[in-house]
Amino acid sequence: MDRRRQVRLSLDLLRGFCVAARHLSFTRAARELFVTQSAISREIKTLEEQLGTPLFHRVNRALQLTQAGQELYSAVDEALALIDAASMRVAGAWRALSVTTTVALASTWLVPRLPRFAQLHPEIDMRLVASNDAIDLEREHIDVAIRYVPSGAVTPSQEKLFDYEQFPVCSPALAKDRTRPLRTPADLSRHVLLDFETVLYGRPWYDWQQWLDAMKLRGTKGAGWLRFSHYDQVIEAALKGSGVAIGKRPHLSQHLRQGRLVAPLGAQSVAKPGAFYIEISDSAQRDAVELFLDWLRVEAQRDAKVPRKSANPPRPTKVARTPSRPARRSRS
Repeated sequence: MDRRRQVRLSLDLLRGFCVAARHLSFTRAARELFVTQSAISREIKTLEEQLGTPLFHRVNRALQLTQAGQELYSAVDEALALIDAASMRVAGAWRALSVTTTVALASTWLVPRLPRFAQLHPEIDMRLVASNDAIDLEREHIDVAIRYVPSGAVTPSQEKLFDYEQFPVCSPALAKDRTRPLRTPADLSRHVLLDFETVLYGRPWYDWQQWLDAMKLRGTKGAGWLRFSHYDQVIEAALKGSGVAIGKRPHLSQHLRQGRLVAPLGAQSVAKPGAFYIEISDSAQRDAVELFLDWLRVEAQRDAKVPRKSANPPRPTKVARTPSRPARRSRS
């Protein structure tokens, strides 16, 4: 039987190899591990003898990984990272939290708020994975997901964080343009429509199509189209007055609160195609997760308390004035 198949590699040897491979230098690896350069050299030589193949070779006085060395380094680096993370979690020496949600919600809603969480809990290291894929939490080592769920679909948990709403938005200047009024869906024909096109959970997604279908508006078209693959680009174009976009709540809560964007068609234009739900990994650190979820709920409640203003409030009713009677002259 081939003895190389029975070899059991020392974790210390693999750590030394991994650091040397990362630096491509025995000297820098020795400095990081607080050992001598000759000790690193001996460890690498022992490892190569056990494997029966060279892991490094010298080219112009520089170290390079061989093909075998590169293959081993890729596997060992990932394995050691998993071992270290698991060890620190078990020992309670490190509090880390990984969260995933859609790209649009991450960039416009969650990321701007994360500094507040970091100030409250500086002891927690945060990792955010923004993705429109249905990520497997256990396989990707994610603790919490804020999942978008269409209306009528199966939810990942019983905890709904907030409803997802869609409605047309534009800059205040565009909403006040008297040459192109914007008060009803029919008025959209006078404006450029800014569309967000992406793939969500493996299916094509177009913001305007989603809203038009939800509002049962057929045949509605704009004066032109500008399409973007990132939602923050759509919003930037809307802020500049380039056209009318589909706003999302809670995504644009801050923009609407500050008056940087307005909803010109009012409450009657709001569609509710789904909601965002919280999903927690079975292997998540419960204390860090609970701290994050407590903060997340407060942020969601803060947005829910914001009054919703229309860009075109109803005009006050004119009251007919009664002509004033001339004052009577005194006969005295």
